Amino acid sequence: TQSTWGKSCWFMASEDLFDRLQDASPFFLFAGTNVVESREHAMFMARNIKQIADELEIPLVYKSSFDKANRTSSTGYRGLGMEEGLKILDEVRTTFDVPVVTDIHEAHQAEPTARVCDVIQIPAFLCRQTDLIVAAARTQKIVHIKKGQFAAPAALINAAEKVRDEGNHRVMLCERGTTFGYNDLIVDPRNLIAMRAAKCPIVIDMTHSVQQPAGLAVGDGKVASGGLRHMIPCIGRTAVAVGVDGVFIEAHNDLANAPVDRPSQWPLDRLKPLLQELKEIALVTKGRKTDYLEGIL
Repeated sequence: TQSTWGKSCWFMASEDLFDRLQDASPFFLFAGTNVVESREHAMFMARNIKQIADELEIPLVYKSSFDKANRTSSTGYRGLGMEEGLKILDEVRTTFDVPVVTDIHEAHQAEPTARVCDVIQIPAFLCRQTDLIVAAARTQKIVHIKKGQFAAPAALINAAEKVRDEGNHRVMLCERGTTFGYNDLIVDPRNLIAMRAAKCPIVIDMTHSVQQPAGLAVGDGKVASGGLRHMIPCIGRTAVAVGVDGVFIEAHNDLANAPVDRPSQWPLDRLKPLLQELKEIALVTKGRKTDYLEGIL
């Protein structure tokens, strides 16, 4: 299948990649597994997701985390660690000729991550951590900042400025739900418009938006993160109709045995029809074209 990138992406400059992503029609895709589980699994998932993206002509950035530091429990699976995880992501990148994105949790992780990854992600819980954002920005890689569940959209506009203050204009902002009570999240589609004041690409995270934090009882009074997987299409349809530049989705081929976030990942075998539907909606909406709102806003 012809790659959506047209030329080898793994040596593409950050500026070129950023331009291609923000100009993608109707949107670009961040997709992969929640966490790197093994080399074999990462290669399997990357191969299948890239094939789907190429068939639908949607530019793909493969996503997976080397460490899930924000676990509900200390016994929760965290991943293979930075060294092994980045090694696997590097192989994914060069084997399948696809850009990769992963998240960092500490400032010292920025530089080694930038040697491998094309996009550095700032987790939602850490979206106000100035030192972390500055470290990511100084790599001159694309910085993808997730909006904290506790944060107003204006807080993300400030976060984007922290990146630009370091001489890096390659920043993206991501909506992933807002705390609603103790164990639930809601997505306010107005945030997708409000964050455009940052003048950068806006992404919707469809899978984390349906999480129910610490909402799943697992016995002995303990809890884990639950989720409403069946609501993922609802979040996606709404977001692409309102207008987003990118779509973020985590998928898995064996949800029953996924080590993390089972209730909020999407089944791999149903990824293509979902993306096809979202593409069809996005192609008819004017959500990304706001010129007709001049004089109204």
